[in-house]
Amino acid sequence: MLGMRRRDFGSLVCGAAIVLPRSLRAQQPARPEIGFLSSRSATVDGTLLTAFHKGLAGLGFVEGRDVTIAYRWAEGRYDQLPALANSSA
Repeated sequence: MLGMRRRDFGSLVCGAAIVLPRSLRAQQPARPEIGFLSSRSATVDGTLLTAFHKGLAGLGFVEGRDVTIAYRWAEGRYDQLPALANSSA
């Protein structure tokens, strides 16, 4: 009976050794998120966005690879800015 337990334990340890590295590789650190809030619209802020992305790239950050950017546009509705700043979607 002791031999059976030892074999079962050995199988369990070998199985865990195979599964563990795969699960560790699957866990990736959370990507930082930057909030971009504007009182204008995306079309109006086009050149500003280009400069923003160039500035991030100069620091080694690329959207989608190193950082996530959450864009919020008030489109001239200044009263919407507080709600947009507090929104998570």
